[in-house]
Amino acid sequence: MRSDKESTVRPLRHTVRGNCQVVRERDFRLVADRIENVSAWGLLVGPADPVLTGERVFVSFQLPGSDRWFDACGVITRVVHGRRPGETSRSFAIEFTDLGAFDRFKLRRALERVPVTPPAARPGRRGWFDLSLLAS
Repeated sequence: MRSDKESTVRPLRHTVRGNCQVVRERDFRLVADRIENVSAWGLLVGPADPVLTGERVFVSFQLPGSDRWFDACGVITRVVHGRRPGETSRSFAIEFTDLGAFDRFKLRRALERVPVTPPAARPGRRGWFDLSLLAS
């Protein structure tokens, strides 16, 4: 897992919509083909075939704003099944493994030109617009 000083700071996710190829290591089967968002440590992809947390995958996608392709190995860290409110399809999060410092630098530079993904609404979270606070 993460061992750098940056592990204490949550990396920013950037909205990147595009094609990718995520292939499962054990049977070389394509399990996802669309990017939802990317950070320097991983990405969220979907729609996806059923996968298990901890499975190793190979990822290939085009760097944002470039014609260069980025290849990496990763492990599935989260599976979204599409059953909760606000989720429309199955997707999963991949954390990059064995990514060198120069490759991570290239990815960060490419992501600087892409907008940051806004935080998603979570059930039970109060926002500034919560009118029940005004009643008290």
